[in-house]
Amino acid sequence: MVKAAALMSGMPERPKKGAFMGRLKELRKYVDAEINRMENVDKRTGAIAHLYGVSLAATMIARRRGLDAELLSMAAMLHDLHAYKTGSYDDHAHKGADLARQILGELKLTNEEETDLICSAIYHHDDKLVVDSPADEALKDADVIHHCMNDLSKAVKEKEQARFAALCEEFGMQG
Repeated sequence: MVKAAALMSGMPERPKKGAFMGRLKELRKYVDAEINRMENVDKRTGAIAHLYGVSLAATMIARRRGLDAELLSMAAMLHDLHAYKTGSYDDHAHKGADLARQILGELKLTNEEETDLICSAIYHHDDKLVVDSPADEALKDADVIHHCMNDLSKAVKEKEQARFAALCEEFGMQG
């Protein structure tokens, strides 16, 4: 019944439990260990909330758009790790892509094509005013959703306003 409903609605069928979560779970263990090295409890808590929040949003966006949810969730888990490890957001997207490539190579979780997709999304995630590949756009959008919905008392950043408005329309939300 669920399968028929999913096919009729145009939504992809839900993957069987455990079908793809092994790699993501392993990557999360690695990221958790890195984040837990942060001494400042508030920054550590913020890092965990952001990476997991963007990861969830990336999964939802990827599923809606027919993209690879596992790879985009993995990209989200890594997208700001360089900034959290170094304490600097200076060129963090580009440096973060390099770090992600190193981590993925070390963990041997992805093939070359998958690594390239993840690293491209991370490399471009801070270019919110530029349109890149569908996977790159999904990570940017997931990042914006978390920025805009994690603390509703904050105004939406100017560079994220148009993107957030489009996301609200795509997901049937009021902005």
